[in-house]
Amino acid sequence: MITDKYGQLVYDEKDLCDLYMSNTEISLKNVLTTSNIDINALELNDAPHLIPHIIKEDLSVEEFDSINRENWYIPGEYKDFDIAKFVLDQCKDEAELQRAGEELLLYQERDLFMLLRYLKYFVDTMRKNSIVWGVGRGSSVSSFVLYLIGVHRINSLYYDLSINEFLK
Repeated sequence: MITDKYGQLVYDEKDLCDLYMSNTEISLKNVLTTSNIDINALELNDAPHLIPHIIKEDLSVEEFDSINRENWYIPGEYKDFDIAKFVLDQCKDEAELQRAGEELLLYQERDLFMLLRYLKYFVDTMRKNSIVWGVGRGSSVSSFVLYLIGVHRINSLYYDLSINEFLK
């Protein structure tokens, strides 16, 4: 959170997520965010944590992706969660361990472990709040790891679905 040159508090998306996650009550009636403020009204030297792509419009896709991969708004317990151990602990036999291990290596090669942690948080949050979601859609059902996390209910090992269908 910063103060612009007019003395108004400006929240970036991380600030708002942090407030929400800490159950702090905040009135959103008069909240300024980085998406609805005049960037020229900010003292940018005092605001280095603003989302860079709002200030800097010449980012490449790779730079944009790199910046946003570092900003996962999930509780700390999920950021540091050992997702590989969790997935492997869900396996019931050697075939499941083999498939889960192969998939985890593919997710790791693609630097997608934080995405898996986020999906675990997302599924846990939906369960906690009794939110119903679908059985599974499209190529995601070919991922056994996503099945073990609870994203979908299709056991791709049972139906002999190749992980290559998901990672195309």
